[in-house]
Amino acid sequence: MRRIFVLLGLAAVLALAVGEPVRSADDKATFFNGKDTEGWEGLKEYWSVKDGAIVGSSGTEGLKFNTFLCSKKKYKDFELKFQVQLKDGKGNSGVQIRSQIVDPKNYAVGGPQCDIGGGFWGSLYGERFSKEGKIGGGHMMKAAAGDVLKKANLKPNEFNDYFIKCVGKHVTIKINGETTVDDDFPILPEEGIIAWQLHAGGPMEVTFKNIEFKELDKK
Repeated sequence: MRRIFVLLGLAAVLALAVGEPVRSADDKATFFNGKDTEGWEGLKEYWSVKDGAIVGSSGTEGLKFNTFLCSKKKYKDFELKFQVQLKDGKGNSGVQIRSQIVDPKNYAVGGPQCDIGGGFWGSLYGERFSKEGKIGGGHMMKAAAGDVLKKANLKPNEFNDYFIKCVGKHVTIKINGETTVDDDFPILPEEGIIAWQLHAGGPMEVTFKNIEFKELDKK
């Protein structure tokens, strides 16, 4: 045992000598570092990091296809909190959970999506994800109720609080503290990427800030 401690001590000294941080065994990978898109992939012309926030902009021409900024890592159980704003209240966005890239050229994604914008705020939608849980097609997995959205007091032109929790086959979505989805979904994949969406259509800009993430399946 003493020999192991000595070796660990030497490793720490060597790490400091070459300017590398000493990390504990339970140190977790950073979900989003707040500085750049390290750990993420997508069409770089549409995504940037400004003042610690992820910003997606389709420019003045808009988009002919949905595209996403995708995590390189796959996740199972987690909690994700952030604030989101659609500039001038225009456009449509969302956050993919336990999804997969289905078109690497355009970074199109298939899987469950926590919806943002229009009459879809707080809903769980199957983006290129069938009722049978297969890639292809698309369907509404659970629509947010209108009375709940009224209680959430959505501010179309401002930032709104968004919360997602995914555990096993259960998904919980909250907007401004109001629960819009809280159900089991048997077709939910076991794991997958997380991805931020820019929707096809006219020019739009979406900002995700104050991002907090915690894996729940890690000890």
